[in-house]
Amino acid sequence: MSYAEVGGLRIWYEEHGAGKPLVLLHGEYGSTEAFAPVRPALATRRRLIAVDLQGHGRTADVDRPLRYESMADDVAALLRHLGLPRADVLGYSLGGGVALRTAIQHPGLVRRLVLVSTPFRRRGWYPETLAAMSAHDERVAQRMRGTPLHERYARVAPRPQDWQALWARGGELLRRDYDWSAEVAALPLPVLLVFADADEIPVSHAAEFFGLLGGGHRDAGGDGTDRPASRLAVLPGLTHYDVLTSPALPAAVLPFLTHPARAPG
Repeated sequence: MSYAEVGGLRIWYEEHGAGKPLVLLHGEYGSTEAFAPVRPALATRRRLIAVDLQGHGRTADVDRPLRYESMADDVAALLRHLGLPRADVLGYSLGGGVALRTAIQHPGLVRRLVLVSTPFRRRGWYPETLAAMSAHDERVAQRMRGTPLHERYARVAPRPQDWQALWARGGELLRRDYDWSAEVAALPLPVLLVFADADEIPVSHAAEFFGLLGGGHRDAGGDGTDRPASRLAVLPGLTHYDVLTSPALPAAVLPFLTHPARAPG
């Protein structure tokens, strides 16, 4: 558990387990603690490198906007700082967007990619979710004081007084439009998409995402010859808020990370 100085950011990361490296990226307003329920299962097979993204958890904010692209560069810089030529990367929600941009911007550093509850375009969220995210600002942050999310932040943040500023910056990020469909279709690595069946993202978007990765276009055949390199998991009985803590998540992730896979094509 330590800090690394990368690109002007003093970024917090912690390591657990042993084996091939797997980077874990948390969701909006979260921290490495978000992975505590599934960390033991993942650590049985992987060297986990959990990261607190810019302004989150133990990583203090810096004088730059929150952007998926710049946070992806932070992750790439951390991997280079650790001397890791390649790693698997798992991101959830906001962290999924960062993980996806890491694979797009630094494809040579990412071996396999796991995206949990992550859309490839902003309009992939349900309209009511978009409306709620668009309202994130300092007033919402004030109302969130005293919640478990705020209490975790206040317990570990270097500057707990930055809570409201984090929501203002987060809201500005979440209001920005994006569509990464062309870049997703060109990804040169296997991707596992994981969604809850009652997620904040429609299953129809998950299917479209899988289609961009080459999935869902044909029968794989009796011997699986035509199976795509990427995979899709829709986990039953879960939501956007508990998919990250469910034992079903490592049960889906670990086989994907270890099975032989050809490159997409």
